[in-house]
Formats: sequence, structure tokens, C-alpha cells
Amino acid sequence: MSNGPAGRTARSTVRPNPETAVRAPMRTFLHTADGIPIDSVYNPGTVVYDASASPSRDLVFVVAHGFTGDVDRPHVRRVAAALARHGAVVTFSFRGHGASGGRSTVGDREVLDLAAAVEWARELGHARVVTVGFSMGGSVVLRHAALHRGVDAVVSVSSPARWYYRGTAPMRRLHWLVTRPEGRLVGRYGLRTRIHHKEWRPVPLSPVQAVPKIAPTPLLIVHGDQDGYFPLDHPRMLAAAAGDHGELWVEPGMGHAEHAAPDALLTRIGDWAAAQAG
Repeated sequence: MSNGPAGRTARSTVRPNPETAVRAPMRTFLHTADGIPIDSVYNPGTVVYDASASPSRDLVFVVAHGFTGDVDRPHVRRVAAALARHGAVVTFSFRGHGASGGRSTVGDREVLDLAAAVEWARELGHARVVTVGFSMGGSVVLRHAALHRGVDAVVSVSSPARWYYRGTAPMRRLHWLVTRPEGRLVGRYGLRTRIHHKEWRPVPLSPVQAVPKIAPTPLLIVHGDQDGYFPLDHPRMLAAAAGDHGELWVEPGMGHAEHAAPDALLTRIGDWAAAQAG
């Protein structure tokens, strides 16, 4: 489950409407560098597209959901709706999730899925791309920015810092889900998530190893102080590895990932991204 080259996308036919100068929403399947079809949605947001404006003002968010999420989950749609007030939004289902093909590698080859979505956002004419990831998606945006670059800012929410963490009950349950045949059956039929049976070979670059390679791209690390999956040593490790180019927000009372992120926080993330991705 090693990383390959950046993804290649399905050829898009989206263009600004010549009368309204507003892009239309669309849904399509992108194809990754290793041939996996990825169910993807484009929302032009509430910002009017002006073909005569400087392309540097044309902002898009590419949202990477957490494990067992998908593009149609209500919590993913809520994040997309909040960020759409700041720019266009691309959402997609990682491999093995929802209608996408393949099987989940729990953060390894998912970097190729994100690469395909980022490339699609560029094809649509967006000059500024911000990746926003949650939990597993938070680790993917860090590794994508380190390995493939090509983005203007990165936001990682509720990400682990290191692999194989089993220090909390939710993470012990997740490891059972991923590593045991009966757990993978629960994932497939109970959580709509098809999980690959093979172990990582080689073990991918960890999030904390990836973070120093992201500089000078602006990086925001967000974590709840009530996160039941990853305690605060994880975001603090990431922030220490980021040094001066990273910013850490520890959110009082917040739990884990998209479900726990209030709308006010999503608005602050959108404001930060719009300011930093110039």
C-alpha cells in the first residue's frame, strides 16, 4: 500500500455560465493514479465567479472526511455548506467508502484520492486550493501536502500524530474493525466501509513525519480538548513538528472530528483559510 504519483481526474465539462458567470454544481467520478473511481461533488459556493477577476481570488476547499464517512453523510454535507460561504467546495468519498470503488487502506493510498480531487479543483479554474481534513482525512491532508504539495493552505482537524495508537477505547475498537475479519464484515455491512485486508507494506510516512515537509505552506492544526480518540499529546506533537509555519487551535469542549465541529468553528476555519491562502 505504498504511495504513487498524483491522481489523474476525469475530464470536467464544467464552465462558468456565460449569462450569470456562476458555475453550476456537479457530481462525477474521478480516477486516481492507481485506477480507483472516486465519487466526487463540486459546489460552487455562494461566492459569485467573475471570469474577469484576478484568479488569485478564486478559492476552493477540498474536504477530506473521516473514516467511515462519505460524501453523502449529513456531517460531511454540513461541513461543505459552512465552507461554501467562503468559496467553492469539493467533497468526495475516499476509496472503500460510499459509492467510490476500491477498499479503504485507512490513510495510506487515500493520498491518491485527495490528489485527484485537488487536481480536479485546479481543472475547474480555481487558483487557490485549501485542503481541510478530519480524523483520518486530517492525516491524509498532512501527508498529501508533504508528498504532492500543490495546495495553498492545509487544515487538519482531529488528526492522529502517529500510527498504531491504541491508547483509548475508541481506537482499540477501530483496530479490531480494521484488523479482524469479523471487524471488516461489520465495517462493510454496518458502516458502508470496505476495508482492505492487507497490512501496510511499507508503513507510510506518519503525520508527524510529514508536517515538517509542508513548510512554507500555511498549516492549521485543530483539536478538541475532549477528543475521545486522540488525546492532546497528538496535536501538540504535530504543532511542535510544524514549528513557526504551523498554528494550533485547541478547542474547549470539542470532541472528535466533523460530528463535534460546531458551525462557529467551521466559520473561523473558513476565515483563516481565506486569509492565509492568498
